[in-house]
Amino acid sequence: MDWTHYRFHSRWALPAPPARVYEALGRPEDYPRWWPQVREVGRVDDTTGVVRVRSALPYDLTFTVRVVRGDSAAGVLEVALSGDLDGWARWTVTAEGSGAVARYDQEVRVDKPLLRRLAVPGRPLFRLNHRLMMRAGRRGLAAYLEAV
Repeated sequence: MDWTHYRFHSRWALPAPPARVYEALGRPEDYPRWWPQVREVGRVDDTTGVVRVRSALPYDLTFTVRVVRGDSAAGVLEVALSGDLDGWARWTVTAEGSGAVARYDQEVRVDKPLLRRLAVPGRPLFRLNHRLMMRAGRRGLAAYLEAV
């Protein structure tokens, strides 16, 4: 087993139509406004940016994000990740009741040297850290969508 390899899945029920959710998720430069753990997003060009995140544990992850698919009709936003994380992440937004569901899927390998060294003993904490970050993101996006 590669202890530096992770697969994450999250499901966010949100109080807004799918088109609004997709639009908000498609503006990563705004993520720091509503997602506390996304500390910084810098745009490199129309399809690429650099992101810095930090959740409960005392380390930052910095990685480049490059859009590989943006399909508003299908509600899919997919990016390739490289840097401290190497892999991909995908949002899939669908209608549910009077709101939407944003499903997040991510498959990455951790390349940050410290986290690679702590891969085995730290794995449960790293997974918990991710879960806390995603929970805060869902809450932040829901509040952001209600306020806008």
